[in-house]
Amino acid sequence: MTTPIPRPGAHLPGQTNSYEKAVSVEPAEIHAEVDGLLSTLGDVMPSPEDQHGAGVIPRKAHILEKAHDVLVQALATVDKV
Repeated sequence: MTTPIPRPGAHLPGQTNSYEKAVSVEPAEIHAEVDGLLSTLGDVMPSPEDQHGAGVIPRKAHILEKAHDVLVQALATVDKV
């Protein structure tokens, strides 16, 4: 009996199994998407009621999480090839 090996990004929606054709990954597209997300980090400003700017952290964390998901998805796709 064999134990399945977990693959990066297997938990993400839209993943293909080994019997389906893998989606190709264009490095320039991935780079552009991650750069676009990271460029929005500087635009996140605290609200006027937030005296110490602590409310910015969750919003920036959400953007970083989305960029991370893009990278994990790309790695998972490449790993299936």
